[in-house]
Parts: sequence; C-alpha cells; structure tokens
Amino acid sequence: MKDPFELYVDSGSGLTLHGLKQFYVKLEDDKKVRKLIELLDSLDFNQVIVFAKTQEYAKKLNEIVRKEGFPSVACYRNMPQEERLKVYQEFKESKYRIMVCTDLFGRGIDIEKINVVINFDMPNEADQYLHRVGRAGRFGTKGLTISFIAS
Repeated sequence: MKDPFELYVDSGSGLTLHGLKQFYVKLEDDKKVRKLIELLDSLDFNQVIVFAKTQEYAKKLNEIVRKEGFPSVACYRNMPQEERLKVYQEFKESKYRIMVCTDLFGRGIDIEKINVVINFDMPNEADQYLHRVGRAGRFGTKGLTISFIAS
C-alpha cells in the first residue's frame, strides 16, 4: 500500500447498552425455578428469552414452564437444524412468547419483540453476557434483563 495509516478507536468507554435496564436476583439454586415462574407471572412482556447453561436443563426448564401454563418453546444445539429453524421462525412470528435456550441464541438473532432476557444460569464469560442481554431492547426499544446469581 502507498501511504498506509492506522486508525485507533477509543475503546476505553466500553460497550453501552442504551435503553436496557439490568437487574440481578441473588438466590440459591433450588429457588431459581420458583422465582422464574413468579417473574413470568408478574412481568409485562412481549417476548422473553430465558438462558440456561446446558441443553438438558433448557429442555427440562421448558417442560416446567409449559406445565405452569406458559406458551414456551425450547431451542438448543442438539436439536436437528430443521427443527431449530422452525422453532426460531415460530418464535419470531410470536407463536410462542417464551424461548428457553442455551447460548446458541445468544448471538446473531434479531427479533424485535423480545423485551426481556432472563439469565437463569450466568454465562462463564463477560462477552457472552453482553451478547445474551443484547437480545432485549433492540431496534431502539426498551429492554429488561434479570440475572439469577446463585452461590
């Protein structure tokens, strides 16, 4: 290249998530399911994503949520891709108001109606946390995130 130059962008300010309110609830592991049901029952939401740490627990947690009468669906990596795409499309079309999933849905999805994200299990990395909570409050809308912090 002729006359190359380097451009530095100030990254000291960090990532800002405008319009996103973030809260946490400190509780023991055995109280998390009850708290999730209480929140789903009391919060005003369009659509919710609930992040679980493992595929097995996402599946089990979705069964519990459905038994409590909430219109939910689960999505995780070991589902056949066609089924994952179908679930994603149905969620995007608001057939379901609640998605219980793993970090598979932590990145790369843009669904305008998601306004609440619940970290049932906290991710291991800060970047993954930002990607998860960034699912709410997109397209200039307001969003809410609630993280369950257990010992």
